[in-house]
Amino acid sequence: MINKKFFDDLELRSKADRELDHLNKLNILIATAQNNPNQSERLSNKLENLSDLKSIPLLRKTALINQQVENPPFANLNISKVIDFAHIYRSPGPIYDLDGHSKDWWRFSRALHAANIGYGDIVQNCFSYHFTPAGAMFEEAARILKCTVFPAGGENTDLQLEVMHTLGTTAYIGVPDFLKIILNKADEKNIPLTSLKKAVVTGGPLFPNVAQNFKERNIQVRQCYGTADLGLIAYEADENDGMIIDENIILEIVRPGTGHVIPDGEVGEVVVTVLNNLELPIIRFATGDLSAIQEGISSTGRTNKRIKGWLGRADQTTKVRGMFVQPSQVNKVLENLNFKNNKARMIISRSNDRDELHIKIETNVTETSEIKNIQEKIISEVKNIINLRGTVEIVSVNSLPNDGKVIDDTRDFGE
Repeated sequence: MINKKFFDDLELRSKADRELDHLNKLNILIATAQNNPNQSERLSNKLENLSDLKSIPLLRKTALINQQVENPPFANLNISKVIDFAHIYRSPGPIYDLDGHSKDWWRFSRALHAANIGYGDIVQNCFSYHFTPAGAMFEEAARILKCTVFPAGGENTDLQLEVMHTLGTTAYIGVPDFLKIILNKADEKNIPLTSLKKAVVTGGPLFPNVAQNFKERNIQVRQCYGTADLGLIAYEADENDGMIIDENIILEIVRPGTGHVIPDGEVGEVVVTVLNNLELPIIRFATGDLSAIQEGISSTGRTNKRIKGWLGRADQTTKVRGMFVQPSQVNKVLENLNFKNNKARMIISRSNDRDELHIKIETNVTETSEIKNIQEKIISEVKNIINLRGTVEIVSVNSLPNDGKVIDDTRDFGE
């Protein structure tokens, strides 16, 4: 019997059971995707284990945007016909997204359930219901959990406050800063919101001072992380407990600019494969977001891995002396010299009105002559790949910060 504390028993399964289920679903997803020639060209045949997933090249969001421009609206990557989708959305980028007709297609009901939102709650959904899917994502999830929903959208603070007071809204869904604005307006007008006890926030950072303000008002706030392309990625189930990865995705953390999976705990780019959406299979989608796997499992008893939440953006592209420099180029330098497992950082600075480029690379090498040889090779390879000259410094293993940065631009561009 499923414990009501959990959305379903998938949240309690063993690592072995989860991995077997994911492998089976992944192979179904790949087999489905191979029916489309534009998908099959980057896919492997049936995978023997989950670690084989890394053999499939990444699909970067920037690449998908360009492909959609060339072949609108879905880059000819969809399996189902457009007329068989439930909705079509257009998000900034621009990028076109879709959803299907299956129940809980976006999977956000798991996140709302973990926030103790369900039957008996009056939910004020302050996400947009037009163009982008956020409003529809949470509308569907709240209705699955038998909540009563007010479709509020994200504008008009005065009307939001009036509705919240009149209806006795018990749960807010939206960006964290907008809830703070509504609460400040309530203070200003001396309008009590005594029923408001819960909130699920996403779409922007929850700054510590804002979180503390909610806590002082006795509003339980839980964050979740998702995108218009992928649906739910991870969610909070308790305070200061990390974000638990959704049960119907495979999440990898890779070194920015590469497809190489890095050890748990290291900060890198979030890569997601969605297992339950077959209308347009999304396999190894590089989000451009940074995060890291958090050690251990949730204190709530949920057994899936957790991430540390959103830790910034992986796209560190910058321009140096008129040339674009990207993390992928830095990693190409390392790969060409068989240093692909070494951690490196390119530091861009400015001195005497000239851009300076300096690379630090971790290695256990201590012999002076060998260090000099490595430095010369890297300098030469940087010139070949990036067409720039710079300096190289050999540093000890684990000495570089664990922040996911491959390129650190320290130049002062002013306001």
